[in-house]
Amino acid sequence: MSKGKRDRSAAKRIVEQQKAAERRRRVTIWTSVAVVGVLVIAGLIGFGVLSKKDSTDASKLTTPTVAVDDGTAFAVGTGPVTVDLYEDFMCPICHEFETQAGDTITTLIADKKITARYHPVAILDRASNGTNYSTRSAGAAAAAAEGGKFIEYHKVLYDNQPEENSDGLDNAKLIELGKSVGLGDAFATAVNDKTYDTWAGKVTDTFSSRGYTGTPTIVVAGKQLQGSNGSIPTAEQFSAAVTAAVG
Repeated sequence: MSKGKRDRSAAKRIVEQQKAAERRRRVTIWTSVAVVGVLVIAGLIGFGVLSKKDSTDASKLTTPTVAVDDGTAFAVGTGPVTVDLYEDFMCPICHEFETQAGDTITTLIADKKITARYHPVAILDRASNGTNYSTRSAGAAAAAAEGGKFIEYHKVLYDNQPEENSDGLDNAKLIELGKSVGLGDAFATAVNDKTYDTWAGKVTDTFSSRGYTGTPTIVVAGKQLQGSNGSIPTAEQFSAAVTAAVG
């Protein structure tokens, strides 16, 4: 082969190699564009699904019409001193405080010295073997409040408090207790439909956002009340704190 032919052949190979490289470059670019497009579409779909889920979750939140304090509590009494009581109906220490100070609270309400605001929180769902008793009982208490029987239902829940780490009371029992204090079909429907269960989660989130970590948490005139050595306040300590707030 002459030198000229060899040069033309070499030049042709170089041109063909360049064209092949260009084709590969184009394929790589369009493949990358396609991948990015798929990822964008997947992201938009995922965002849409999450947005729809958030919207659905928000639509499930039903706040009791009688709730106060940003829809997180039920007020009893008309006294000048506000007492906030954060409690979990599965909490045995809450039951202990109710046993010790319940009559004192009732008297202070009757004497128009305090306005008690009850916040049913759900921090002990883990202690009911997967039945979410804390959430269900808080939701039932909200339904009782809508039916005008919060305090009465509050009392029978503590009178029938299940042991921690048990299954808790089932919905049928919660409804039975409601009927015992004069609640009817609307209450039963709310319990069975879990109308206020999402609301119980909101109350619990608010409880945490305010810096509280355990139940019972008792706040008198904006100041958290604690007993000696970290124990729960006694009825006497609670009464003294209210007297000091009034004074």
